[in-house]
Parts: sequence; C-alpha cells; structure tokens
Amino acid sequence: MPGLQALTRRIKSVKSTRKVTRAMQMISAAKMRKFQAAAITSREYAFLAWDIISELSNNIVIGHPLLQENPKAQKIGVIVISTNKGLVGGFNSNLLLKIREIEQADVELVKEFVVMGRKAKEAVVRMRKSLIAEFEKTEAKILPEQIYPVAQMVSESYEKHQYKKVYLVYNQFVSTLVQKPIMKQLLPIVPDQVGKEAHHSSEFLFEPDPERVLNNLLPRIIESQIYQAVLESDAAEHSARMIMMKNATESAGDLISDLTLTFNQLRQNKITTELSEITAGKLALEEK
Repeated sequence: MPGLQALTRRIKSVKSTRKVTRAMQMISAAKMRKFQAAAITSREYAFLAWDIISELSNNIVIGHPLLQENPKAQKIGVIVISTNKGLVGGFNSNLLLKIREIEQADVELVKEFVVMGRKAKEAVVRMRKSLIAEFEKTEAKILPEQIYPVAQMVSESYEKHQYKKVYLVYNQFVSTLVQKPIMKQLLPIVPDQVGKEAHHSSEFLFEPDPERVLNNLLPRIIESQIYQAVLESDAAEHSARMIMMKNATESAGDLISDLTLTFNQLRQNKITTELSEITAGKLALEEK
C-alpha cells in the first residue's frame, strides 16, 4: 500500500486532471450547442433535397450519369468523415464497422477512400487501403464552399464510370447522448433510398429543359448531402467529447474521494500506532 506522501501526490495529480477534464467539458458543451443548432437548422433542407430527387426520378424518365449505374466499374469509392482528435469514445471506431459492412457486401471490388479528418486518414493507412484524397476538416464551422472540391471530385469520377458506387460514412447527431454511425449510398442516386418522406405524386415543368436543370441541380444536391454529413459529424463529435469529459470529471471526483478515504485511514492508523507507542513507553518508564 502506498504511503501518505505518495497518496498526497496522487490526489494532487488527479485534482489537476479533473480541472483539465472539467474545462474541456465546458468547452465541448459550448461548441456542442453551436454545432447542434447548425446541423438541425440545415437538416430539413438536406431531406427535402433528397425528396425532390425521389419525386423527379419516380415521375420522369431522364438519363443522367449521376442517376445511372456503372455495372462495368470495378471500384467502390468511400467518403469517410471523422474527427481530427481523440477523446470521443467509440465515435471513430464505429465508422470502421460501417466500412467493414461495405467490404463484406462488395468484397471483390477495390476500395478507394476520400477522407475528411485525421482519424479517418490514420484508419485507412492502418487498413492498407487506397487513400486517393484527403480534405482538411477545420475545427470551426465548415462553410458550404469548402465542400465543393469533395463533391466535384466524386461526381466527376462517377460520371467517368470509375466507380460502381460511392458511399458516405459519418456519424449522425441524434441527441446529446446518442451518435448514430451512418453508411449512405451517395451515388448512384437511387430513388428507393431517398425521398422517404415523399408519399405524394407531383408534376414538374422544367425551364428551360430537364437536362439543363438536372445538370445544375444534381451536383448541388450531392454537395448538400456531404455538407449536411459534416455538420452532423461535428455536432455528434462535440456531444461525444462533452459526455466523455463529463464522465472523466465524475470518475476523477470518485477517485479523489477513494484516495482521500485511504489517506485518512492511513493517517489515523499512523496516529493510533504512535499513541500506542507513547503509551507503552510511558508505562515502561512508570514500571521502572
């Protein structure tokens, strides 16, 4: 059992750690509120964008490269959105489970990865997969124009028949306590997977013509889906980190209580021993 001096140092160290985790908890809580608001505000737009494509695909017959399959393609592209830092529990490891689901479904195809976030890059390197592009993931709220290069890259590659499918893997913000890993087929845009909110039939009038409208509309919708995925990931990240730091702060408090109890018991035992020795010495002197 450690001595009183060792326990004193340990208690001091744990108290310092608790101050750090408490500060990180407060910072994450502030960021969480901001990013949650951003994700929730733009979520309806992203859902409606899929709704529009579902309606268009179900009611008109228009050939567009982003709506058509590439059966002869021999590769699958995966966009992974992770965090730059750790201390988020199973946030990033859950993304790897989704990637493995893609591998199990299309094990014969070569996978190419586009990543946003250092943890995703590290994971792809560890898996010895092909990392074809890495895009910076800033700590501040991302701007829509920062998504354009990612969306343009995967859209152009798909239109050139380089990919059979393109998946988007990220964590969706559900609540402060729940972050849901998502594996979403981004390309080809499949009507059965989108527009789940649409249960009505509509008629559309295109001006100037359907081809020109879709050429401008579909890339914007791809951008909106990736942008929303980043917002969801950011909100989920700060929620996960806030909960982790809260749990760490509480655990540090419990550990301090246990160490303090042990310290007091040792000190009491030491005092009792010293009193016993003094009493025994006094009795020995009196007997003489």
